Amino acid sequence: MGLTADEWDIIRLSLKVSFVAVGLCLPVAFALAWVLARGRFPGKLLLDGIVHLPLVLPPVVTGWLLLIGFGRNGPAGVLLYDWFGLTLIFRWTGAALAAAIMALPLMVRAMRLSIEAVDQRLEGAARTLGARPVHVFWTITLPLSLPGVLAGAVLGFARSIGEFGATITFVSNIPGETRTLPIAIYAALQVPGSEGVVTRLAIISVILSLVALIASEALSRRAGAGRGNHVL
Repeated sequence: MGLTADEWDIIRLSLKVSFVAVGLCLPVAFALAWVLARGRFPGKLLLDGIVHLPLVLPPVVTGWLLLIGFGRNGPAGVLLYDWFGLTLIFRWTGAALAAAIMALPLMVRAMRLSIEAVDQRLEGAARTLGARPVHVFWTITLPLSLPGVLAGAVLGFARSIGEFGATITFVSNIPGETRTLPIAIYAALQVPGSEGVVTRLAIISVILSLVALIASEALSRRAGAGRGNHVL
């Protein structure tokens, strides 16, 4: 489509941010999905609400909370800088964190559905035959729920590609550092005569998001075959 070097840089940065966001989020999302699917404890409803809060909060509020917590003077930001010399604000790593927070609820939902679909009688039978809980998890639970886990990861990738509000609030719009596809499209819309740039970047965004959504739904249908489970 005649993409310029700057536009290729924007696409590469967006892909990097999204892949890192999914990588950061994956173990946390699976742990939360497991707890919500199998756990029985006081406060479970509250935990479920907190996990899904980014879905209903205005993204700018999520970005503001990240700014308070992970900014240079925030409690988490101070610890990261003092212990590891790491600064997230105005960096692509901060964009990855914002994308991970926004993708977390969708990833947890897909993984939770997949874990709940695993027949616990199979796990119980394995335990009665002497299998340890860890062995049951690695040989039965995880393989059976894996399509749903992958569906959640792909759905999180799609959400990360489209993240805008929390990212621009937390890490601003810095060319080559935090200017991902949605931010680049927004910036181009402010410049007269940039319709071509907007069109090219929007088409790339649609293609990436659509492919990710189709892949996620296909994996989800495979995980819930015969049960009617869907992520979307």
